[in-house]
Amino acid sequence: MGILAWIIIGLLAGAIAKALMPGKDPGGIIITMLIGIAGGLLGGWLGKVAFGVDSIDGFFELSTWIAAIAGSVILLALYRLVTGSRRHSHRHA
Repeated sequence: MGILAWIIIGLLAGAIAKALMPGKDPGGIIITMLIGIAGGLLGGWLGKVAFGVDSIDGFFELSTWIAAIAGSVILLALYRLVTGSRRHSHRHA
Protein backbone atom coordinates (compact mmCIF):
# COMPACT_ATOMS: atom_id res chain seq x y z
CA MET A 1 0.00 0.00 0.00
CA GLY A 2 1.13 3.52 -0.69
CA ILE A 3 1.67 6.29 1.81
CA LEU A 4 -1.63 7.95 0.85
CA ALA A 5 -3.50 4.72 1.61
CA TRP A 6 -1.81 4.50 5.03
CA ILE A 7 -2.80 8.10 5.80
CA ILE A 8 -6.42 7.48 4.80
CA ILE A 9 -6.61 4.22 6.76
CA GLY A 10 -4.94 5.91 9.72
CA LEU A 11 -7.33 8.83 9.72
CA LEU A 12 -10.40 6.62 9.45
CA ALA A 13 -9.17 3.96 11.89
CA GLY A 14 -8.27 6.66 14.43
CA ALA A 15 -11.69 8.27 14.04
CA ILE A 16 -13.44 4.91 14.42
CA ALA A 17 -11.35 4.17 17.53
CA LYS A 18 -12.41 7.52 19.02
CA ALA A 19 -16.04 6.72 18.19
CA LEU A 20 -15.73 3.31 19.88
CA MET A 21 -14.12 4.89 22.94
CA PRO A 22 -16.06 8.11 23.52
CA GLY A 23 -14.60 10.69 25.81
CA LYS A 24 -12.64 13.89 25.78
CA ASP A 25 -9.25 13.53 24.14
CA PRO A 26 -6.53 16.11 23.81
CA GLY A 27 -5.27 16.42 20.27
CA GLY A 28 -6.93 17.01 16.97
CA ILE A 29 -6.97 15.42 13.56
CA ILE A 30 -3.17 15.05 13.35
CA ILE A 31 -3.04 13.07 16.61
CA THR A 32 -6.00 10.98 15.42
CA MET A 33 -4.21 10.23 12.16
CA LEU A 34 -0.94 9.36 13.88
CA ILE A 35 -2.70 7.07 16.36
CA GLY A 36 -4.50 5.40 13.46
CA ILE A 37 -1.36 4.88 11.36
CA ALA A 38 0.60 3.55 14.33
CA GLY A 39 -2.44 1.50 15.33
CA GLY A 40 -2.54 -0.10 11.88
CA LEU A 41 1.10 -1.06 12.18
CA LEU A 42 0.59 -2.35 15.72
CA GLY A 43 -2.53 -4.29 14.72
CA GLY A 44 -0.74 -5.85 11.75
CA TRP A 45 2.21 -6.84 13.92
CA LEU A 46 -0.05 -8.30 16.62
CA GLY A 47 -1.99 -10.26 14.01
CA LYS A 48 1.21 -11.73 12.66
CA VAL A 49 2.63 -12.56 16.10
CA ALA A 50 -0.58 -13.86 17.70
CA PHE A 51 -2.22 -15.64 14.77
CA GLY A 52 0.57 -16.08 12.24
CA VAL A 53 -1.37 -14.24 9.54
CA ASP A 54 -0.52 -11.23 7.41
CA SER A 55 -3.40 -8.99 8.46
CA ILE A 56 -2.27 -5.96 6.44
CA ASP A 57 -3.08 -7.18 2.94
CA GLY A 58 -4.59 -4.26 1.07
CA PHE A 59 -6.74 -1.18 1.37
CA PHE A 60 -10.03 -2.98 0.70
CA GLU A 61 -9.31 -6.06 2.81
CA LEU A 62 -11.41 -6.46 5.95
CA SER A 63 -8.42 -7.81 7.89
CA THR A 64 -6.52 -4.57 7.22
CA TRP A 65 -9.30 -2.47 8.69
CA ILE A 66 -9.88 -4.75 11.68
CA ALA A 67 -6.15 -4.74 12.48
CA ALA A 68 -5.92 -0.96 12.09
CA ILE A 69 -8.96 -0.28 14.25
CA ALA A 70 -7.92 -2.78 16.96
CA GLY A 71 -4.42 -1.32 17.08
CA SER A 72 -5.84 2.21 17.17
CA VAL A 73 -8.12 1.36 20.10
CA ILE A 74 -5.12 -0.04 22.00
CA LEU A 75 -3.00 3.03 21.28
CA LEU A 76 -5.85 5.42 22.09
CA ALA A 77 -6.30 3.73 25.47
CA LEU A 78 -2.57 4.05 26.14
CA TYR A 79 -2.60 7.68 24.96
CA ARG A 80 -5.44 8.46 27.36
CA LEU A 81 -3.58 6.81 30.23
CA VAL A 82 -0.42 8.82 29.55
CA THR A 83 -2.08 12.18 28.93
CA GLY A 84 -4.62 11.66 31.71
CA SER A 85 -1.93 11.01 34.28
CA ARG A 86 -0.07 14.14 33.19
CA ARG A 87 -3.18 16.27 33.54
CA HIS A 88 -3.92 14.94 37.02
CA SER A 89 -0.36 15.49 38.20
CA HIS A 90 -0.46 19.14 37.10
CA ARG A 91 -3.73 19.75 38.93
CA HIS A 92 -2.32 18.47 42.20
CA ALA A 93 0.89 20.46 41.97
